[in-house]
Amino acid sequence: MEHNRSPMSTRDGKGFIDGIEVMDGVAMTITFTPEVWTGRQLGDKTPSTRWLGYSITGSITRRRNNRFLREVVMKYRREGKTPELTITGIMADECSDYHQQFGNDAITAVGCVPTGDITLIKLDANGDILDDVIAFNAMDVT
Repeated sequence: MEHNRSPMSTRDGKGFIDGIEVMDGVAMTITFTPEVWTGRQLGDKTPSTRWLGYSITGSITRRRNNRFLREVVMKYRREGKTPELTITGIMADECSDYHQQFGNDAITAVGCVPTGDITLIKLDANGDILDDVIAFNAMDVT
């Protein structure tokens, strides 16, 4: 574009769980949150701040069209092992200024453990479409 700016659109992208594209995905967020210490020493006029650690969290919202989440739950019940997923998000707005300069923006979160409620079944006479929200904590991002 010659005269207008073209910021990144959040509508253009893909999500993957364990290498399989989430074709029914409607939203994805992966967030890095630093653990912050702020304090003063004698004589300081302003506090110092530093990062002591961090947490990586996220969520995927998907329209249910398979038994993926039920299988995760049943496998845990059978084996007793905490499920760990690898989740990748790719922002791919080819018309954006960002894409023109850097290409696609991708992040992969590893060691993702679901942390929220997992709806096994939902019925509602006034309901609409069943969306699953998968909240998770991750060990690292690449």
